[in-house]
Amino acid sequence: MLHINSLTYRLGGRLLLDKATVALPAGVKAGLVGRNGAGKSTLLRLILGDLAPESGSISIRKGARVGAVAQEAPGGPESLMEVVLAADGERASLLRRAETETDPHRIGEIHTRLADIGAHSAPARAAAILAGLGFSQDEMRGPCSALSGGWRMRVALAAALFAEPDVLLLDEPTNYLDLEGVLWLKSYLRAYRHTVLLVSHDRDILNESVGAIVHLNGGRLDFYSGNFDAFQRLRAEKQAQQMKLKKKQEDKRRHMEAFVERFRAKATKARQAQSRLKALQRMQTVASVVEETVAPFFFPSPERPLNPPLVRFEDVSVGYDGKPVLHGIDLRIDADDRIAMLGANGQGKSTFAKLLCGRIAPMSGAMRHHKKLRVGYFAQHQLDELAEGKTPHGYFRDLMPEATEAQRRARLGQYGFGADLADNRVETLSGGEKARLLFALAAFHKPHILVLDEPTNHLDMEARGELIAALNAFEGAVILISHDRHLLETTADRLWLVADGTVTRFDGDLDAYERLVLERARAVRREKGRARRDAGEADKPARASRPRGVNTGALRKRLSSLEKQMAETEEKISVFDKALDGGKLYAEDARKAARFAAARAQLARELEQLEEQWLQTSAELEAAEEG
Repeated sequence: MLHINSLTYRLGGRLLLDKATVALPAGVKAGLVGRNGAGKSTLLRLILGDLAPESGSISIRKGARVGAVAQEAPGGPESLMEVVLAADGERASLLRRAETETDPHRIGEIHTRLADIGAHSAPARAAAILAGLGFSQDEMRGPCSALSGGWRMRVALAAALFAEPDVLLLDEPTNYLDLEGVLWLKSYLRAYRHTVLLVSHDRDILNESVGAIVHLNGGRLDFYSGNFDAFQRLRAEKQAQQMKLKKKQEDKRRHMEAFVERFRAKATKARQAQSRLKALQRMQTVASVVEETVAPFFFPSPERPLNPPLVRFEDVSVGYDGKPVLHGIDLRIDADDRIAMLGANGQGKSTFAKLLCGRIAPMSGAMRHHKKLRVGYFAQHQLDELAEGKTPHGYFRDLMPEATEAQRRARLGQYGFGADLADNRVETLSGGEKARLLFALAAFHKPHILVLDEPTNHLDMEARGELIAALNAFEGAVILISHDRHLLETTADRLWLVADGTVTRFDGDLDAYERLVLERARAVRREKGRARRDAGEADKPARASRPRGVNTGALRKRLSSLEKQMAETEEKISVFDKALDGGKLYAEDARKAARFAAARAQLARELEQLEEQWLQTSAELEAAEEG
């Protein structure tokens, strides 16, 4: 489907791609991984044709459509549904032609093609995608201009998914999603029928939604079968083998050099010495394994422990302008707590974080804590609040006015700011470097509680690993709001759910929460269909005298059959989910895991088709009963 052949590209004189070659078969879903700045986004732009390579070629199967999330988020007066439906160019074109065409023969051809591409069920499919990404029915009907930048990017993602291109390119799509959106996207990608190339630093989505990894390193592209965990294992084995070859070659080189040096002047050995000298010149050096070092994160532990609980909430309500967002909060936070906050965007997670940090006060109830409690707060929006022209050293000079220059530099070094970065203005720092500065500022006063709101958006895989290590070493409490499931699984031991206007403990694990989110989304879609059918049933007496057309009894029977098939398919999917166990099976038996993953993906596609048939049949029944 997609072939990249000996591709070379430079950006600002820096070689990003050096005769890179890789091939993606049709239908494969691959994750594109590599360090920040390696050239992953640039490669996607080359595939899209936005950039021209220096040499080499990119070929895609003739007639195949390539799609990606639009660079500019939609922000006009059009409704979300209109923007998403317009992404299917063929459908939009056919509908326009149907309105103006006068030739009966051509009108018939247009409507036949509309039926072939499922044009009439398209609104239901678009609504399902938007709902999965967190939009309500009212928001779907509203204008894009009413949304913030992050939510507009979700609309752009929905449009790209709805278009269903033959090759779908996604660049960090989870950066604009909450955990619920990521869970839905993960499920959607598993069931996607075409080729996907996904740039992501989210380990969970790379483990559960792709069947191959393309690694961009040193300008080269390497293809690995399996998920991210399998890639890491295979790469480690490859590096170990490479190190062995390197050592073996160096031993052989030293032996040959010693022979040449010893016998070069002896007439009886001169020919052999010359032969070995030529062999040395021809010997190709095995590349050394070079790994870029990642600066660690550092969260100093509190100087003085406080008596438990650190914070107690007693029937607390909190909100804005006299209107409560959350109410009835009865919880406590202890010094060793590691709590992950679950819940869809807009439910109040950030409001709770601001309450805990003292940014807003309770409207009612009591929030009790020690008067010397210190809370460190990190939130993504703070990246935009860093003062232009100021440097990391400038921030620490303000925080440590009595310290010596050496003391300030030493403290900056603990957070990964060496001499080359400490004096750089914040506007010249990368997203990951700005995030490091915010971590340093949040942890500077040795807080008893760290509140981290989406801390990983600008961190690559290696930096995320260092963040996990630092959080696990921190001796205070941690409150996490994140869409990165791997981060939550490796640091949190308690789950709190923000939903229905309050915060409560969630007794299950993240697997249980994922099942709850996906089943809740399906239940909402089915309930809407049932509501339409019930409304049709209530209207039966008024339609009793109307001419009979479509057999509504047959449609109801078909709906019942589809619901049974969906339940059976969901049960089969859950069996495979348990067997795959979050990617562990890949490490034990990669081939078996690949077969299971393929079977699960097929079942997911079947479930999606069944749901589309269910929605279409519901619409037909509604239309028949109204007619």
